[in-house]
Amino acid sequence: MAMTQLEYARNGIITDKMKEAALAEGVSPEFIRAGIADGTIIICHNNKHHNGRPLAVGTGLRTKVNANIGTSADDTDITKELEKARVAVHHGADAIMDLSTGGPVDEIRRAIIAETNACIGSVPLYQAALDAVRTKKKAIVDMTVDDIFEGIIKHAEDGVDFITVHCGVTRATVERMKNEGRIMDVVSRGGAFTVEWMTYNNAENPLFEHFDRLLDIVKAYDMTLSLGDGFRPGCLADATDRAQIHELILLGELTQRAQDVGVQVMIEGPGHVPLNQIEANILLQKRLCHGAPFYVLGPLVTDIAPGYDHITCAIGGAIAAAAGADFLCYVTPSEHLRLPSVEDVREGVIASRIAAHAADIAKGVKGAMAKDIAMAKCRKKLDWEGQFEQALDPEKARRMRAESGVAEHGACTMCGEFCAYKVMDDAMEKQRTATR
Repeated sequence: MAMTQLEYARNGIITDKMKEAALAEGVSPEFIRAGIADGTIIICHNNKHHNGRPLAVGTGLRTKVNANIGTSADDTDITKELEKARVAVHHGADAIMDLSTGGPVDEIRRAIIAETNACIGSVPLYQAALDAVRTKKKAIVDMTVDDIFEGIIKHAEDGVDFITVHCGVTRATVERMKNEGRIMDVVSRGGAFTVEWMTYNNAENPLFEHFDRLLDIVKAYDMTLSLGDGFRPGCLADATDRAQIHELILLGELTQRAQDVGVQVMIEGPGHVPLNQIEANILLQKRLCHGAPFYVLGPLVTDIAPGYDHITCAIGGAIAAAAGADFLCYVTPSEHLRLPSVEDVREGVIASRIAAHAADIAKGVKGAMAKDIAMAKCRKKLDWEGQFEQALDPEKARRMRAESGVAEHGACTMCGEFCAYKVMDDAMEKQRTATR
C-alpha cells in the first residue's frame, strides 16, 4: 500500500501534492511537509479524486471556507445543487460538502464531484441510513455495523476527500448531556442518528467501538478524517457544557490514534457560541487535539437572527479564525428556515470569506494584507476598475456602482463633488503649487 501524505511527511519526503499546495499558499514545500508531519496541517485529497486539487488546511495557511449543499427529501433537484456548487466555487469556496438526503444521492454526489475541482466532503452516515431505509427496507435503528462501513467505502470509492464521522458520540457523552441538561439536546443530524441507534440497540457507537476499522478504510484512500461534533451546541445556552467538552476530549484521543497510523485529521467545532466564549473554545480544541486543524461551523453568536445568520456566522467566524481556527463552514441567510437557494449560497460564501480574510490579516498570514493595500491605493485614485478587481465580490460592486448613476466628477454618489479624496487632491495640489 502506498504511503499517506502524513507518512511521507514524517519520512521527510516532499510529494507533488505538497508542492502544489505550497504554490497555492505562497509558502515553501518544506513548510507544508513539516506542518503535515506534526499534524498541524493537512492536505485534503482522496487518491481517487482524479479531477480534484489538493487543499492544504492548517496553521500558518490562509483560512479556508466550506459551502454545504445537497438535496433534502422536500427538494431533490440535482440541477439546482450543481448550480450551487458552481456558484460556491466561483465566489471563492475552497470546499463543498454534499449533505444530500433526498433523491438519487449517489448520482447527486458523483455529479457534484465531477462538476468542480474543489475539495469535497460528506457525511457517509446519511448514506448508510438512506440505503438501509430505501434498499434494505429496514429502519435506521436496524442498520448493522457493516451497513455503516459500507456507506463509508462507497464515499471513499467516489473520491470524497474528507468525511465527517461522529466518533465522539458515545454512551458516556450522552449520559453527561442528560445529567447536565440542555435546551436543545443534539442538533447534529449525524449525532442524532447515532444517539437513536445506540439507544435502540443498547450498544456503543460503532464508529467509536470499531475506530481501527474506520482508520483502515480511510488510510487506504488517504482521505482526511473530519471528527464531527455531534454534541455541538444548537443554542447559546448550551455552549461549552460537559457534553461538548467530553466529546472534544474523546476526539483528542482519537486524533492521536489516527495520526499514529498515518491518517490525517481535522476537528469540527461548535455551532452556537456566545462571543466571549469563542476564543476559549479554540484554545481548548488546539490543546486537547494536539494542534490539529479546527473546522468551525459558524460559530453563530446569537440565536435570534433568522434570515441574517450569514452575518451572525461571519462575526463568530472572524473571531474564531483570528484565535486559530483554520477552516470556516459557511452559514447562509436561510439557516434554520429552509434549504438554501443559489443566491443564499452566494451570500453565505462571501460572508464567510470576509470573516476568513479579516482573520488572516489579524493572524499575519503571508500576503493577506496585500489586496487591502491595493484597494486603498485604487480608492485614493478613484480607480473604479481597480477597486472592482480587488473586491471579494466584483460583480456586486460593479453592479451597485452602475445602478447609482456615474457622475462626471468620478466620485461615488455618497459624497459626490465633495468627495474627501477629491478635496484632498485639490488641497495637496495647491500646497505643491505654493511651495514651488
